[in-house]
Amino acid sequence: MKQERVDPGWAWTKKLNISAGVKLGETVILSGTVALDSEGNVVGQDDVYAQSKQIFKNIEEALTSAGATMADVVKITTYLTDISGYREFGRARTEAFPGGVPSSTAVATPALIMPELLIEVEAIAVIGSGN
Repeated sequence: MKQERVDPGWAWTKKLNISAGVKLGETVILSGTVALDSEGNVVGQDDVYAQSKQIFKNIEEALTSAGATMADVVKITTYLTDISGYREFGRARTEAFPGGVPSSTAVATPALIMPELLIEVEAIAVIGSGN
């Protein structure tokens, strides 16, 4: 089985020479996804809910480019720079997964790659496994 790079066409992944994720067979493993728009601008500065909404939008775009859907997500891992923002993240997560949230882990971390970023989410999906 050969790996394929997930490429939703974001300018910033090309500029930074990073991959949005990897597809291996029917499994899609997304890299940590942050609240950047397609050009690389931070969305929702100082707002965990707004950043979470953008992240789930980005995850959906990346999954679509790999032939998967949000319903196919089986696991997410979330990194928050301030765990007190978990409630707002949780609200966005529930909206992103109306059929039920996948297996989830949340971790508090002192910082992410850019100081404006408050949250980062990794996702794993299995194509065709969703409802």
